[in-house]
Amino acid sequence: YGRAIDINPLITPYIDSTGDLQPTTAARYLDRGRDELGLLHDGDAAVQVFTSRGWRWGGYWSNPIDYQHFERP
Repeated sequence: YGRAIDINPLITPYIDSTGDLQPTTAARYLDRGRDELGLLHDGDAAVQVFTSRGWRWGGYWSNPIDYQHFERP
């Protein structure tokens, strides 16, 4: 429906409370202290641009945490 966007899914993973990690090769990117090109963090320009326009960021969720995901209600 055009209400969701996933950005950099290879390095901005999805993880749920059971430990399901997608993509499975993204474990090293769970360390949110990393400062690498393409990683999304709270306060980053990309996060601010989307959230200031009414989009929700999956990086703020607790289960699952979906760092790549933005959605619009």
